[in-house]
Amino acid sequence: MVRSMMSFTQLPDSFWGYALETTIYILNNVPSKSVSETPYELWKGRKGLSEAQIIIPDDGIDDPLTYKHAMNDVDCDQWIKAMDLEMESMYFNSVWTLVDQPNDVKPIGCKWIYKRKRDQAGKVQTFKARLVAKGYTQKEGIDYEEVFSSIAMIKSIRILLSIATFYDYEIWQMDVNTTFLNGNLEESIYMVQPEGFIRSRTKDLIINSTVAFLVLYVDDILLIGNDVVWNRKNKTLAMSQTSYIDKMLSRYKMHNSKKGLLPYRYGIHLSKEQCPKTPQEVEDMSNIPYASAVGSLMYVMLCTRPNICYSIGIVSRYQSKPRRDHWTVVKNILKYLRRTKDYMLVYGSKDLILTGYTDFYFQTDKDARKSTSGLVFTMNRVAVVWRSIKQSCIADSTMEAEYVAACEAAKEAV
Repeated sequence: MVRSMMSFTQLPDSFWGYALETTIYILNNVPSKSVSETPYELWKGRKGLSEAQIIIPDDGIDDPLTYKHAMNDVDCDQWIKAMDLEMESMYFNSVWTLVDQPNDVKPIGCKWIYKRKRDQAGKVQTFKARLVAKGYTQKEGIDYEEVFSSIAMIKSIRILLSIATFYDYEIWQMDVNTTFLNGNLEESIYMVQPEGFIRSRTKDLIINSTVAFLVLYVDDILLIGNDVVWNRKNKTLAMSQTSYIDKMLSRYKMHNSKKGLLPYRYGIHLSKEQCPKTPQEVEDMSNIPYASAVGSLMYVMLCTRPNICYSIGIVSRYQSKPRRDHWTVVKNILKYLRRTKDYMLVYGSKDLILTGYTDFYFQTDKDARKSTSGLVFTMNRVAVVWRSIKQSCIADSTMEAEYVAACEAAKEAV
């Protein structure tokens, strides 16, 4: 086989060793006539690499990762226009000046972030290029003192939508272009020049910036997203995440699974005792996207699905060392979402009343013997705030657990 592979190429004999390694890999992972299993399975006692699941997020799957990739992309002209537009904003706002590099300064790097903006049907609308600094190379106390960015919580957006629906206000989505170029920094930031825009006569200079232009590259104010139905006649606004759930089910190969009745069946108790204990079990679970699936489910729960809040709170406790039992529960949640993907939060009623509910589940954590608190606040009779968290203390009685849950709800109300 090695001789056959090398005879059909123009490669030198120095590649003979690589061809031999490829041949060995193929023979170890192909079934033979004598047995139905591969030599790899007979030797290791488990499936080979063909059973591994590689999960790649849908968003950004075809977007360039580097400047070089963008220049070799089929939409190269569009990326160049997007980068020119980004640089024009930098020059217009006087974001930086080119200076000689000080002797005691090590400039930070930068990179381009490329993104195709799509509509609900997946059609590309615009091409965006954002210049960001590699801030992770900075050291706290030397390059900066504090890090923060003011963003709106999703529960605040739901409350605003509920109020706007009740009063029949107009709701608009807006996008502030280069909004972070309007901020000023107290510190001076030294950065290398962006790739593709280095002038030959200034190639030895670096950027000195006192403007906060590299904080975030997401500057959308999202008031209404996909799967929103607004009925002005009945004064109702319904929100769901049907399209996102469909993508999530396809991502984790659950789009053809059975439809579940409950996200978490009664009588199932997860614990750390079920976590992998042998290297073989740990290796088997390394090919399962447990943490990625829990993160995707958590996004759905935070936005529109309070009915899976408790289930997500349970499975998220075992992301470091999950086992097949934990993964089965995650798949049950996905099956439940497949059946209820069209469920919606419908805002709009005759009374603008805020109501809160709280309860607890006594000692659900079998490892630490801690209880779980749950709360939900409704406005216009529809949930706007919900939480399910493990209590920080060990309650000795159901009454104590009830008080802890009530305290959490009171703090949320305030």
